Amino acid sequence: MKIIMLGAPGAGKGTQAKKLAAKYDIPHISTGDIFRANIKNGTELGQKAKVYMDQGLLVPDELVVDLVVDRFKNPDCEKGYVLDGFPRTIPQAKALDEALTKNGDSIEYAINVEVPDSNIISRMAGRRACVNCGATYHLEHIPPKKENECDVCGKGLILRDDDKPETVEKRLNVYHEQTQPLIDYYQGKGVLFEVDGTKDMDEVFTDIVNLVEV
Repeated sequence: MKIIMLGAPGAGKGTQAKKLAAKYDIPHISTGDIFRANIKNGTELGQKAKVYMDQGLLVPDELVVDLVVDRFKNPDCEKGYVLDGFPRTIPQAKALDEALTKNGDSIEYAINVEVPDSNIISRMAGRRACVNCGATYHLEHIPPKKENECDVCGKGLILRDDDKPETVEKRLNVYHEQTQPLIDYYQGKGVLFEVDGTKDMDEVFTDIVNLVEV
């Protein structure tokens, strides 16, 4: 089962990707997690990616494609995977298709989690992240037990730069310009499916499961 999760930043596609991965015992492959790990470890890739991410811009294709394609070689991808945050552009999508075709594979489902921009800006303004261990919270949906204190390690929580309203607006503009054409791309391939991301998280997941188990 090879699934791509589509949707604007903050639409909840990452949460749904993790739930799908757990249900079907396939890996959740998130380029965002990979980049954050590299940033935390101070690698060259992480430093390059941070420059773009802090400005709300997309990381260039050449920093992403090889990393993701190599990931498919791991044994845990034998039954499939859920891609979250990749591809983001048409060139990335075509590069992915080319790599899969060489192995006789193809994407089976491109699931678009649809949420209006205004909802996303409000959602992301409530996000908080631990300055130490990286655990994430939401002031409304997943609040910490103690205000501004991480449940895991007790350190302070912050609103990340890329979650601030002005950065989110910029990220959404970039998404609409560069990433939304993917919806048309996968629709043309007959593998696009859309769900209403404004529903309750569990309802959205049920909708997705109903799609992939038809």
